[in-house]
Amino acid sequence: MTWRIGGLEIDGRVILAPMSGYTSRAYRRFMKPFGVAADVSEMVSAMGLIRGTDRSWEYIGSDARPSGVQLFGSDPETVAKAASAALDYDPDIDFIDINMGCPVNKIARSLSGAVMMKDPANCGAVVRAVKRAVGVPVTAKIRLGQSASSENYPEVISELEAADVDCIALHARTREERYTGDPHWDEIAGLGKEMSVPLVVSGSIYTLADAVKAVRTSCARGVMVARGGVGNPFLVTQIDRYFRTGEVLPCPTVSQQAAWCRQLIGMVLDEKGPEEGFMRLRSYVPRFAAGIHGCRMYRKELACSADVGEMLRILGELEDTMGGERIRPGGSGGMPEPGPDGPGE
Repeated sequence: MTWRIGGLEIDGRVILAPMSGYTSRAYRRFMKPFGVAADVSEMVSAMGLIRGTDRSWEYIGSDARPSGVQLFGSDPETVAKAASAALDYDPDIDFIDINMGCPVNKIARSLSGAVMMKDPANCGAVVRAVKRAVGVPVTAKIRLGQSASSENYPEVISELEAADVDCIALHARTREERYTGDPHWDEIAGLGKEMSVPLVVSGSIYTLADAVKAVRTSCARGVMVARGGVGNPFLVTQIDRYFRTGEVLPCPTVSQQAAWCRQLIGMVLDEKGPEEGFMRLRSYVPRFAAGIHGCRMYRKELACSADVGEMLRILGELEDTMGGERIRPGGSGGMPEPGPDGPGE
């Protein structure tokens, strides 16, 4: 089931998506044993790296390989310099990813993220500049376009392919849709077979069925797990196992969730320290209680915890009360049916 991003071998289907505020080094290290084939850092400002902004350097580096750094910026020379600086800082970076898909207005105001797709030629120019500057694969993450009436992903893909991009990740929504509504898998049916480089798809992957539908419909080589994996790391294992063997693993129990959550708490505190670590954990920890029937009260209490000790106490109560129950994550639901592509193809 191996495939390549340029000269980089990828063993597995699941790519851990870049998520601002989530994909810290500790989180990526935590997720790797569940079956992540490759991960991408939180997005990093290309201009911030060039200016030497201390915060920007924190996002670079990974203890799990293969791993990439995602840069945002629309000026080819600036992004190329930033990519080179990132590799000078950490020569073990496996690939550089260019963010051409973030829908957030703050990023759009710098003409970065998804608004870059308004100028397909410049998208290609950025990739060319980075390819000239670094000796590692260069990838790009895009969307369908700005809105339903202005979808131009085919043109952007053509420009990126002409620029010798090594892989393209496509979020199957427009910038206008952000993260709402269902991803438009039918619109990109068979796209992976039409492209000259590997396609990775993303968008609301919350269950195994979601992942199988996305990959089968699009004929993608890989699938990105983002928000659906936060608080449900075993989703990665379910997807990885299915595409390797065809086996459908049951969802984890509350006790398993609690144990994994405690592990992540320790790793985040070790990396970020008590203050920043606790702020990060307020985003992660309540999600471990999602999908557990009848535990809305516990989720609310976890989100409102005053400190880590209170989080651990609530986790203990949740485990004592519902430890043997299995979670039921949201998403399209159901189990995948055998298909002509089959697992591992």
